Amino acid sequence: MKHARILVVGGGIGGLTATIALRQRGFEVHVVERDPSWSVYGVGIIQQPNVIRAMSQLGILSAYINAGFGFDHVDIYSWDGVHRARLHSPKLVDGCPANLGISRIALHKVLGERAIAAGGSVRLGESVARLEQSSGGVDVQLTGGSQARYDLVIGADGTHSNTRQLIFPEAPAPEFTGQAVWRYNFERPAEIDGIRAYQGPIGVGLVPLAANLMYMFATTPEPGNPRYAKLGIAERMRGRLDGAPPAIASLAAKITDDESVVYRPLEWLLLTGPWHKGRVVLLGDAVHCTTPHLGQGAGLAIEDSLVLADELAKASEPQQAFEAYRQRRFERCRYIVETSVAICNSQLGRRPPVDQAQLTREMLEVTGQPI
Repeated sequence: MKHARILVVGGGIGGLTATIALRQRGFEVHVVERDPSWSVYGVGIIQQPNVIRAMSQLGILSAYINAGFGFDHVDIYSWDGVHRARLHSPKLVDGCPANLGISRIALHKVLGERAIAAGGSVRLGESVARLEQSSGGVDVQLTGGSQARYDLVIGADGTHSNTRQLIFPEAPAPEFTGQAVWRYNFERPAEIDGIRAYQGPIGVGLVPLAANLMYMFATTPEPGNPRYAKLGIAERMRGRLDGAPPAIASLAAKITDDESVVYRPLEWLLLTGPWHKGRVVLLGDAVHCTTPHLGQGAGLAIEDSLVLADELAKASEPQQAFEAYRQRRFERCRYIVETSVAICNSQLGRRPPVDQAQLTREMLEVTGQPI
């Protein structure tokens, strides 16, 4: 199927890495992204050893590493500020750091530029309004009214995927966990040279992103899934950090800019049935949305992209490729989603406390296996 014409719905991490991987294998790729500004929010993201390996396989490792901050360890602290463990992450690519902290803006820039340089076309401000499948292709009508025919369609349009709704209208909606994550950027002091994670009534962490930049994340209970106006949201975030360890409390006092606070309710979803219907297939959050407790949401989408491109290049028919893709991906994705939600439920007091350091070690072992 190497000469297939493919539409990728969604110009985020999964859609762009899919575009790069598919172009490497000779496919014609068109991307539609509903956000006309093609923007991302300005905090960071954790990229673990399996993602470093995936970026090497995508051929974009140098630009990617240079855009972030590499590190090899995670420090675990208890809520009283006592250092409990240092986890050394395995290096899966020689000569590279085990992990990377990178701002989402910097990552988006690298992936967007490389997808376009590879020959992918990107159309902004539009998404899919209608799909009609036949044995030979998919007729697509975009929200702007234009129509085109593709051999395949890939839905990489996130947690609330319109593509998923179009092909699986009976699929369950993403489920709110009862928690949300708050994020905020700070100037990075020299001693924050890896992740610092604090375990307690809420989860808090500091992640280096660049020579002078880091971000804080905090996962907090948010009963009823409230939404907050921008005005006053910095004060709300500070309030969530009352009683935090001294190192966190001193930073909390600097959370003053409402516009810089990123607040996101945490949801999860795992489609246990097929991941495709006919010639339309899903990847990333559209099919397995996870919470950030293991830092693997983006990593799973990137791995999905590589595996799907690989299977499409090998297969003679899309059905064969899509089934092989799901078979290679399902158990790893299920493990990450279920373990992440278990950590979330532990923080919420719905289940006994878990040893997050041990679960992180297990996650690194699982994701270190070949994809």
